[in-house]
Amino acid sequence: MASPATPQTVRPLDTLAFHVTGPPPLTRVVEDHLGRLGARRRHAGADERGTTPANEALTVLTGDGLAPVTARARWGPPGSGLVDEATVQAATGVMGVHGRRDGAPRGLAADYLATATGVLTVQGLLADLVGRARGGRPSGTLTTSADRAGLLVVSQYLAAAGADEAEAAELTPGGPPFTSADGVTFELETLDPGAWAAFWRALDAPAAAIRDGWRPFQFRYATACAPFPAALHAVTLAHPVERLRRAAALSGAQVCPLRTLAERAREDDGADPWALRLLGPGRTSPRTAETAGPPAGRPLTGLTVLEAGRRIQAPLAAHLLGLLGAEVVRIEPPGGDPLRGMPPACSGVSARWLALNRGKEAVEIDITSERERGRLRELAAGADVFLHNWAPGKAAALGLDAEDLAAVNPALVHAYTSGWADRIEDAPLGTDFMVQARTGTGEAVRPAGEPPAPSLMTLLDVLGGLLGAEAVLAGLLLRERTGRGVRVDSSLLGAADTLTRPALDRARRGHDPRRPRGFRHPSRTADGWVAATDACAPAAAAYDLTELSTREALEQLDRHGLAATRVTTDLNELHHDPRLSGPIGRDAHGAPAVPDPWSHA
Repeated sequence: MASPATPQTVRPLDTLAFHVTGPPPLTRVVEDHLGRLGARRRHAGADERGTTPANEALTVLTGDGLAPVTARARWGPPGSGLVDEATVQAATGVMGVHGRRDGAPRGLAADYLATATGVLTVQGLLADLVGRARGGRPSGTLTTSADRAGLLVVSQYLAAAGADEAEAAELTPGGPPFTSADGVTFELETLDPGAWAAFWRALDAPAAAIRDGWRPFQFRYATACAPFPAALHAVTLAHPVERLRRAAALSGAQVCPLRTLAERAREDDGADPWALRLLGPGRTSPRTAETAGPPAGRPLTGLTVLEAGRRIQAPLAAHLLGLLGAEVVRIEPPGGDPLRGMPPACSGVSARWLALNRGKEAVEIDITSERERGRLRELAAGADVFLHNWAPGKAAALGLDAEDLAAVNPALVHAYTSGWADRIEDAPLGTDFMVQARTGTGEAVRPAGEPPAPSLMTLLDVLGGLLGAEAVLAGLLLRERTGRGVRVDSSLLGAADTLTRPALDRARRGHDPRRPRGFRHPSRTADGWVAATDACAPAAAAYDLTELSTREALEQLDRHGLAATRVTTDLNELHHDPRLSGPIGRDAHGAPAVPDPWSHA
C-alpha cells in the first residue's frame, strides 16, 4: 500500500504559533508578517501576560517541537526618554534629515521606525529558526529597539557627516515635487543627465537653471534635499501636466503625479510584501550538511550570499545578512562599483558606500560577456543565496534568473528586490521617490494642512532593503524545511504598503487617512529644538519655548507633566548621545559604523 502524500510546506512558519503583547505600533508588523508567513496567532496564557514593561513588545513563537523563540522590541533604553515614535525620530536624527528640504526638523507622520523595528524583529526570529534548523543552539531572547532601527535608517547620512571631506552637494532647503499650471503635483525622475537636460530644454527652461539643477537633483538621494534654481519650479508652473508628460516622453525622463492614499486604498489588493515560490526537485545543500551548527547570535555563519546590487535596496539586504553571519560576495562590474567613489570619502572610499558594503568581498564580473556569466554561474553553484536588484527582465535576458541558476544549484535561494514586483500596470521607474509618489506615501508622511510630498530621505529604499533581508531569511527557512530551492521577491511597493497600511485602513473605512495638522512638528528653543511625545504634543504646543534653552524647555515641559526630548540636528552628536542603546564605532576606513540592530541575552 502506497504511503500517503506528504503535504508540501509552502510557508515557512505553517507549523508554528505565536503570541504578541505590547504597544500596537511595535506589534503591528510583527503580527501581520508572522501570520502571512504561516504562523497562527494564539492568545497568551495567564502566566505569559503582564511580564513585559508597558513600552515594550514581547513575541513568542512555539510549536513543531522547538523550544520557544522569544523576541522583545522596545523604543529605546530604559530611562532614556525614548518612549514612542516621535521621541525616537527626534533622538536618532530622523527628524533632522527628513526636515532638510524644509530647513527645519520635521517628524515623519507615518510610524516609520516602529515599522522598521517590526521587520527587524521578524528577521531576528526567522534567523534564529534558520540557525536551529542548521544545528545551531538557540540564541536566547532577541532584542530589537526603535533607536537602533533609527541609527540604521540614518547610517548613510551619518557616515557622510563623519567623512574626511565635505558633501558633494549643498545641504540647503529645497526640492521636488513640482507643480503644473493646472495644479497637478508630480515627481520627475531620470538617472540620465542627458534626459534631464532634454526635458527642461523642451520646456524652454533657462540654460543656467538646467545646468545648476542637475547636481542637487542627482544627489538628492544622498543629501535628503535638493536646492533647485527657482526658475525650474517656475517653468513647470507655466505648463499643463499633459505638456509636461509630452516633454518627458520625448526626453526619456518620467513624470508621476502624486496619488492620494484614498486612490491607493481603492486599488490595493492586500498582497504580501514579498512572495516565496519553491523551485525544482531540490537537494540538501552540501554546505548545510557538512558544516557544524552556527554559533548563537550568528545563525547564518557558513552560508554564502552572492549580491549583485547597486545603490541601497539590495546592498542593505545583503549587509543585514552579513551581520547575521553570512559571507557576502559582491558582484561588481569591471573596474569596481563606481559608487565606491561617490563623495564624501573616508580614506579614499565613499562613506555612504561603506555604510552598506563594509566587510563584503568583491568579485569583478562583466555580465555582458557569456564567458563571464559562466563564472557567475560557477559562484552560484556553491552559494546559498543569489540576491540582485537589476532592472525588470534583465536576469532572464542574461540567463541568470531563478530557473536558470536552479539548474546549477537546485538548493539556491534566488532573491530579487525590485521596484514594483509586476503588481502595477504602466508603473513608472521603480525608484524610491516615484514609488512614494505613486502609492500615496507622500501624503502619509505629511500631516493634514501640508501639501503632500515624498520624503527626500530614502525611506522606501531602506525599508525595501529590510524587507528584502526578511524575504531571504524566510526563503532560507523554507529551504531547510523542504530541501528545495526558493525564489523570493520583494519590492519598494511592498515597503510602501507595509508603511502606509494603517493610513490605507483609515481610508478604506472612510476616515481621513492623514494625521492631524501639526503632527510631529517639534518646537523651537533658543538653541535648538525639542519634540514632545505624540500624546503630549498638543499640550506642549501651547508653550512658547523660543526664549528658553533646550535644557530649560525640557525642564519646563517636565514640570507640567509633559514628556519630550531634544531633537538631534547634527548627526555627529549621535556618537556620544547617552539616550541611545548602542555605541557608534568606526570601521577600518574611519567611517562611522552603527551598532547591529539585534542583541541577544
